[in-house]
Amino acid sequence: MEAGLGTMSRMQENHVDYVLVVTEPSWKAIEVAQRAVEMARERRVGQILVVANRISDERSLEQVRQALPDQEIIAIPDDAAIRTADRDALAPIDAAPDSPGVLAFSQVVNRLLQSAN
Repeated sequence: MEAGLGTMSRMQENHVDYVLVVTEPSWKAIEVAQRAVEMARERRVGQILVVANRISDERSLEQVRQALPDQEIIAIPDDAAIRTADRDALAPIDAAPDSPGVLAFSQVVNRLLQSAN
């Protein structure tokens, strides 16, 4: 889905299996993530997985963990290979399949597939 809370506000109970809340380690992004998690809980629309994107260090990840303490969080490191692939209009998995960001994102995919079985 597109970014934002509008779609979430219209979802009905049990409408989706998983809600992926993607946030970066900025206070504004974390605030929106908190609201998205709260909305998903209130509406009981599915399981929640937080993807902490562009994490540059442990302090950044800790900001997300502290703001969303009861949530499962998978961290995607800030990865120059992903930025390069984007600039070159390539899929990161094709351009740099062993880069830290791509490997971390595979954890998200595996987690979702695990729940589907």
